[in-house]
Amino acid sequence: MPPVKDDLIREINCIDINLSEKSPAKGTALVDVRACNKPAAKVWFRGVRSSKFRHVYGVPFKRERCYDNIKITRNAHDSNFCAVNPKFVAIVTEVAGGGAFLVLPLDHTGRLDFNASRVTGHKGPVLDIKWNPFNDNIIASCSDDCTVKLWHIPDGGLSMHLTDWLVELHGHKRRVAYIEWHPTAENILLSAGFDYLIFVWDVGKGEAVKVIDCHSDVIYCMSFNRDGSLLATTCKDKKLRVIEPRRGIVLSEGTCHGGTKASKCTFVSQGRVLTTGFSRHSDRQYALWDQHSLAAPLLQETIDSSSGVVFPYYDHDTNMVYLAGKGDGNIRYYEVVDEPPYVHFLNQFLSGNPQRGLGFMPKRGVHTGACEVFRFYKLHTSRGLCEPISMIVPRKSDCFQEDLYPDTAAPQPAVSARDWLGGVNAPPLLISMKTGVTISTHKPRTNKDAPALQPQDANNRKKFAFLSRETTPDYRPLATWQENHDNETPQVQVTEKCQKTNANQNTKFHQLQRMFGKQTGETEPVPLYKQINQGDVFNTENELRLAFNRQGEELRIVKRQLQNSQQRVRELEQHIASLQSRLQQET
Repeated sequence: MPPVKDDLIREINCIDINLSEKSPAKGTALVDVRACNKPAAKVWFRGVRSSKFRHVYGVPFKRERCYDNIKITRNAHDSNFCAVNPKFVAIVTEVAGGGAFLVLPLDHTGRLDFNASRVTGHKGPVLDIKWNPFNDNIIASCSDDCTVKLWHIPDGGLSMHLTDWLVELHGHKRRVAYIEWHPTAENILLSAGFDYLIFVWDVGKGEAVKVIDCHSDVIYCMSFNRDGSLLATTCKDKKLRVIEPRRGIVLSEGTCHGGTKASKCTFVSQGRVLTTGFSRHSDRQYALWDQHSLAAPLLQETIDSSSGVVFPYYDHDTNMVYLAGKGDGNIRYYEVVDEPPYVHFLNQFLSGNPQRGLGFMPKRGVHTGACEVFRFYKLHTSRGLCEPISMIVPRKSDCFQEDLYPDTAAPQPAVSARDWLGGVNAPPLLISMKTGVTISTHKPRTNKDAPALQPQDANNRKKFAFLSRETTPDYRPLATWQENHDNETPQVQVTEKCQKTNANQNTKFHQLQRMFGKQTGETEPVPLYKQINQGDVFNTENELRLAFNRQGEELRIVKRQLQNSQQRVRELEQHIASLQSRLQQET
């Protein structure tokens, strides 16, 4: 046997592979090669990381389940131009001489009528739209006309062009580029304009409560953290800032990306901020930062050399972040973890059709039966098409997967606008993806100025919680007098049990009737709970009252629209009569 071959065999036999040591930087295994007569050599190789989201894939909807024949805006503004909630999908459209956006119920798919009703109250192009996270019928929009407006959309969608807004917010001196709702506080809305200012609005009062003027150039992006106590922004001056929005104080500041194009940001878990932007050589990249120290990134990676602005979409429930570039046809998705290297590439959804913008469905609106963890609404650039794309985790069972669907943010505010402005922070209320029941995840506020909870309020809360609980009827047959006429003893036992049960039921029924029902001989109006849609769940008397007031507001809006339409009909009739009289005079 040749000596070279003998040396090779000895080296192979002396290899000691230590797979227990892991690389802190790359997640790779360390191979320690020790030859018998040679110094030790260390070789790194990349291992396979285990993750339940490793095989996530995207499934576009069929053409008949898409929204077709939409005149999507061609504005070059870096925005999504699409907003979605479990009831509606809103899309910014191209209209000559003004700004408008389209609102469609989710089930109104297929080819859209050319004369479909739109929201047409803005005098300039609409630049951004966002749904209220606590009311699926309220949407906010900002425009080139320097205003922010709130609109109410009825449940069935629009039957005519909507020009009457609920609230109009004036304050910006130049066009308003972006808007953002607070994730936990009620009626708090932020707007960023080309005047380098961020306004904090209390839309319940229709006034600005704070103006943040710490930026020296155009603002590119805004993002709240999970409880809404901090705000991250990117700016044209290439700076990333973490701001305390109630006082307008910059807590930390640093240069994020060296390129001249727009950069975007989003808060992720464990107090970190993920940004996307461009390098000095125009390479697209993403970076991860610690919110307390923005001097240097924890991680910075290059994506590719394309020219479109990359938008990040973060899912707090799965710790996945999706990166989609404007003008790209693919969507990359990563998993964010607590250990280095913090961000792990999973896969990408590939498509041959480029995207103009992307909207996304809140987690409470995804299809749990199909193991759908995220859903995009893609606006095509070349065709007037809005195409839903489902991100699915492959599972064999069609049962509810508890590891994929932890409790998610509920459509209910955790704090009021007054409490939040007073310094109270609270994590979002959570709702079960399986049962749909809202779960309180934070202790009651301990603010000294907050009023104490009265015993009557606590009692009413318990009563409403009991009434909203789902009941299961008992269909088991009971013994009757005819079935047991031969045996006297069972008759007496069944009779006593039935009497006790009926007495308890009558007592509970009378209690509920005294609380909510109409008493005999009285002329009271219809109870509030009968004026609410079937299926609504309310935990407090205040929620029920707000729902009733909301329905009253809807009726007033419909009456106002009806009056406007009747007035328009009368004007047209008068115009026709004048034309007829003129025609008769001429003949």
